[in-house]
Amino acid sequence: MTGSGMDERAGWRPVTRARTYELVIDRVEEQIVSGQLGVGDRLPPERDLAQMLGVSRAAVREAFRALEAQGVLRMAVGTGPDSGTTVAALPSQALNRLLRLHVALANFPIADVVRARIMLERESARNAAQRATEAELDEMRALLDEMDAPDCDRERFNDLDTRFHVAIAEAGGNRLVADMTIAIRESLRRPLLAAFDELGDEWYPIAEGLRHDHRQIHKALLAGDAADAEAQVERHIRSFYRSAWRQDVD
Repeated sequence: MTGSGMDERAGWRPVTRARTYELVIDRVEEQIVSGQLGVGDRLPPERDLAQMLGVSRAAVREAFRALEAQGVLRMAVGTGPDSGTTVAALPSQALNRLLRLHVALANFPIADVVRARIMLERESARNAAQRATEAELDEMRALLDEMDAPDCDRERFNDLDTRFHVAIAEAGGNRLVADMTIAIRESLRRPLLAAFDELGDEWYPIAEGLRHDHRQIHKALLAGDAADAEAQVERHIRSFYRSAWRQDVD
């Protein structure tokens, strides 16, 4: 944000009720939605903004912290060029945190999360088949090679599995679809690991099936076959939930 004095005050109207950090959040959101604030722009200092809005510094601080947790703001102490509170661009972090908590609280049935995952990953696979670079395809292959290693335990396998699906989403080129895919996959990291552990010795044949599925997906991406990549991803996801969590997803 540029300017000083009265220019800096433009758009920062006092809130109608004092000491409510939700209303401070509303004012910040208004500035972003209206285009007055963009990524990288600096907000006024807490003291100045509290005076502009007619609220306490504590209310401004609480609002800033809430928006920082959502990935909207970045707060940095000090006096250098990177200090102060600026508008950030961290949507995937905010989505990850929010969805992870809701999945943990069972606010979304697993079946609903899986259906959403199928829709998003089909889109990502189709896009990746059409636009993935050689470097991105090589990265995916390296992840699959690591999953094939004899000393790859369940936790490591789960991490590599997550990274493989995230790599497909990012190669697809649609930032929103990628961030939503990443958020869903990350939110399932712990439930998936718990499912792996509960399988006992059944894990080994299931893991072999997952490795095979991943190679088939990668093969479709290498061939640039969008329809096959979509079909392979959906079959892979449905098959896993059927075998590991004993449930079909319509």
